[in-house]
Amino acid sequence: MAAKKHWYPFTAEQTVNILSEFGPLVTLFVVNAITGSVNAGAIALIVATVIAMITMYLVLGRLPIFPVLASGVTIVFAFLTWWTGDAWYIKKKVTIFNVMFGVFLLYGLWRKQNFFEHVFETTFHYTRLGWDKFTFSFALFFFLTAFLNELVIQFFNDHQTYNVLGHPMDGISIWILFKVALIMPLSGLYAWYLTRVMQKYRIDEPTPAPAVMDTPGQRAS
Repeated sequence: MAAKKHWYPFTAEQTVNILSEFGPLVTLFVVNAITGSVNAGAIALIVATVIAMITMYLVLGRLPIFPVLASGVTIVFAFLTWWTGDAWYIKKKVTIFNVMFGVFLLYGLWRKQNFFEHVFETTFHYTRLGWDKFTFSFALFFFLTAFLNELVIQFFNDHQTYNVLGHPMDGISIWILFKVALIMPLSGLYAWYLTRVMQKYRIDEPTPAPAVMDTPGQRAS
């Protein structure tokens, strides 16, 4: 088990969260590449997201709040893309959601109500300083990915073809490739890096006080 933990540092919950985020995007990429239809890709994204949520519930026995929020927003924007035939909604969802969640995390820090500490306090045990640094770092990461996402949206038009390593690709295909080939491994590496950094803020799990058993003499008195 220790050897496995050394080369694969993520827990079952972290693994499911990562797959639920990027699995539907991979499905969108494949379907869009095969059919060349944004509408078909949007439907595939919705179906894959629902399957990811069901899988998460079966594996974890519950639905963590953050993946539920992200998946819910994904379904709404994918539906808008299917309804309008415009991939702008799927792509813009990342910018809007990441900026809003980054602001939400910083607002929580300002109010001294750490979101990640509240969600994961029963699973991970860190000092308050550790939780605050973890949350602040993730807020900055959300802002960075929102900025990069917006750059890709602005520089690559959906109705124009680009030559990428000898392969013609339109704007939506480049955006999906950006998410799958860059953001996915970058997110995994960043999460792994933060888990390593957070070890120095780790504290022992609090243990409940042992129950005091009354002796016959005590009960008599």
